[in-house]
Amino acid sequence: MGCVQIVTYASYLGSILRQEDTQRQEKPGVKMEQEALSSALSSVSLDRKIDTFRLYIVTWNVATAEPPEDVTSLLQLNSSKKADLYVIGLQEVRAAPLKFMTDLAFDDSWSHLFMNTLAPLGYIKVSSIRMQGLLLLFFSKIEHVPFIRDIQVTYTRTGIYGYWGNKGGVTIRLSFYGHMLCFLNCHLAAHMKYASERVDEFEYILDSQTFQGKKASSILDHKVVFWFGDLNFRIEDHGMHFIRNCITSKNFNLMWSKDQLTVMKKKVPKLQQFEEGPLDFQPTYKFDLNSDNYDSRVQKAWFGLNGKKRKPAWCDRILWQVKPRPPPPEDIFEEEDDDAAKEKKKQLLEDLTEKYPLKVVQDSYTSNMEYGVSDHKPVIGMFRLELRKMYDIPLVRLCAEGDWSADLDAMVTYSPLQPFPSSAWDWIGLYKVGFRSISDYITYTWVKDDQVAFNDEVVQVYVSKEEIPVRGGECLLCYYSSNLQCIVGISEPFKVHESRAAIEEGLLPENINGLDQAIAS
Repeated sequence: MGCVQIVTYASYLGSILRQEDTQRQEKPGVKMEQEALSSALSSVSLDRKIDTFRLYIVTWNVATAEPPEDVTSLLQLNSSKKADLYVIGLQEVRAAPLKFMTDLAFDDSWSHLFMNTLAPLGYIKVSSIRMQGLLLLFFSKIEHVPFIRDIQVTYTRTGIYGYWGNKGGVTIRLSFYGHMLCFLNCHLAAHMKYASERVDEFEYILDSQTFQGKKASSILDHKVVFWFGDLNFRIEDHGMHFIRNCITSKNFNLMWSKDQLTVMKKKVPKLQQFEEGPLDFQPTYKFDLNSDNYDSRVQKAWFGLNGKKRKPAWCDRILWQVKPRPPPPEDIFEEEDDDAAKEKKKQLLEDLTEKYPLKVVQDSYTSNMEYGVSDHKPVIGMFRLELRKMYDIPLVRLCAEGDWSADLDAMVTYSPLQPFPSSAWDWIGLYKVGFRSISDYITYTWVKDDQVAFNDEVVQVYVSKEEIPVRGGECLLCYYSSNLQCIVGISEPFKVHESRAAIEEGLLPENINGLDQAIAS
């Protein structure tokens, strides 16, 4: 099991202080001041509450296959350690022209499977992006959703000289309790001889993807970057017989030195910034379909000749990088006799420490051999994000006023709890409890157009009875910010009652308007 811990910024600055102490021993008073600052830094890291969140990442080249019936094992849903976040990166999702256009309009079969599996457990799809066969999905427990902000997605093509999207990278970036996270799902060039091209493609993706805003305008500006996918790096030099013997005997470490990604990390500075757990699982490519047997088919080559079988390889990988800490200001080490100046230094170091997650830990890095729909096996990485929340209050608090049913117009009350850039395009959606994604609303109301009363603290918004489902059900309300492109407030669940008028007139159980179809589904 791999475990990588990122030291606190306080420890980092403390080491710099000790370095400066060695270099400036000739200056009286500096040593005592630096020891005092070191002590202050240690206390900074101890007196703040640290929260732990579990992140579950899956990467899988699905080789154009339709999804299996069940992904309980893939997502480890029976585990006692429940994930807070699921990030699922797929490659080679079937992208035939007609199917691709249908998927864009109605979501693809893989997205449906994951949404239908996770929604009943309290997860919603917060964001997704697709570029031909590349698909990236981000799910969160519903209680974290109001604290996931600044969501942006982008993509980069690298296939056929950058014009085709069968290869490349798709990215979701977001702020999680104030910490900027980035998730990059890649499918890089295939075949043994193209290791350098794979690195070039990765660097091109890093350089070409940009984001709006000042917090993190490029991938490597984010505090934590997770890079995963079918990276297609192979095992060089070793022959088929040696590799298969290593796999059978579980001596995976004998192959590490010839793994192309491991080799390239020693040469390429940008790769050296990324961490990866030990490859203590068997290579995940290439398998016979619906089998645990490595490639046994006879490959057809030119002129009817038989080609070589593909050697097993760790094509499917999950890596991560924590952004290097900037050095403290140079004058932080200047000798000061003034107590106010010393306090200012302590506050500055405390502020710097406040900005960064303290630790990223990988709890597990493995593959799942149960699934055989593809010639790749899925790879799973489980992480703990131990960080200090920069905020824990949603931007908006909202609730449903009084009893709700399709017999009477209804009212929503909301209160902005913190300043944020509201817009005439903000809306409040009515959702069924257990909804799958932001677009699963039953109905919605514009917060400005349908506003009926407001003061400095509370705003009331009208909802027409014509928009309320006659069947009723357990529902909740979500406030969606158009400027922030995310949900910034969620109400407590409440009951929408069945329409008495519809019952008396015998209109139930049939649907009397299209909204009931959403509730019935």
